[in-house]
Amino acid sequence: MNRYLLPASVLGTAVGGAVLLKDYVAGGACPSKATIAGKTVIVTGANTGIGKQTALELARRGGNVILACRDMEKCEAAARDIRGETLNHRVSARHLDLASLKSIREFAAKVIEEEERVDVLVNNAAVMRCPHWTTEDGFEMQFGVNYLGHFLLTHLLLDKLRASAPARIINLSSLAHVAGHVDLEDLNWQRRKYDTKAAYCQSKLALVLFTKELSRRLPGTGVTVNALHPGVARTELGRHTGMHRSTFSSFTLGPIFWLLVKSPQLAAQPSTYLAVAEELEGVSGKYFDGFKEKAPAPEAEDEELACRLWAESARLVGLEGPVRGQSLSR
Repeated sequence: MNRYLLPASVLGTAVGGAVLLKDYVAGGACPSKATIAGKTVIVTGANTGIGKQTALELARRGGNVILACRDMEKCEAAARDIRGETLNHRVSARHLDLASLKSIREFAAKVIEEEERVDVLVNNAAVMRCPHWTTEDGFEMQFGVNYLGHFLLTHLLLDKLRASAPARIINLSSLAHVAGHVDLEDLNWQRRKYDTKAAYCQSKLALVLFTKELSRRLPGTGVTVNALHPGVARTELGRHTGMHRSTFSSFTLGPIFWLLVKSPQLAAQPSTYLAVAEELEGVSGKYFDGFKEKAPAPEAEDEELACRLWAESARLVGLEGPVRGQSLSR
């Protein structure tokens, strides 16, 4: 029997080492222990994946958490799960369809009317590499949901955020933004042959440009905004990529994916960190890869492009004149 002990020991060491390596690669738990009792947080796309786990983490820290989702059945179920797991009853579900400007305006109006404050806005919701769909208002789906919807939502809630300062806005971008290019002449893919991967990368680059430009327009307000690549996670976001249906991906690349791809729980740690960490007070206009600040793609640093994208975005969503006050005028 002793002859089996060494192989078993080696196997146990290998498995344990793999788990530790995976945790290291994935980034680990949020290093901040800060709590947010009395603060109100909005997380978009919070019925599943990173959004749900972010909402869970922030509810554990005492926040009044609003889950903002399109599918209310799933949203209510997620809110119940979070209330049950955290015993925090200040977790609610609200309808928000980021593919509808009307829905975004209705959601924001309700928040402004019913909530005393908004301390943290986590712009998490996204679609990835979907077919060539359009939103209710005719925008290319990925650009409309991932970027334009959050652009409008953020602007509509800015006065509430400023009144609640210090407040934070967190835009979930992606490492994919480095492969993106913003075509101001054809943002909605009406002239070019549609490329779903390129459209996704454009939407995530637009979020980083928006983060940089908004930060430049918010000095002295007490509101900060940062962009984040949370890491690659096992969520429903990749349902249109075909990866889950690929035998090669599942069996040949499975061990690599297991090591490098985060669970939703681990992928939610960086957004939690940006929402609560005391050491990030006043930090704004930055791009984070996990817990670490990094330089984004060169195109994301183009101030002229960011300003032009801002103006075109405001026109597309119907924000006329100076956007949300004098402090936002450059």
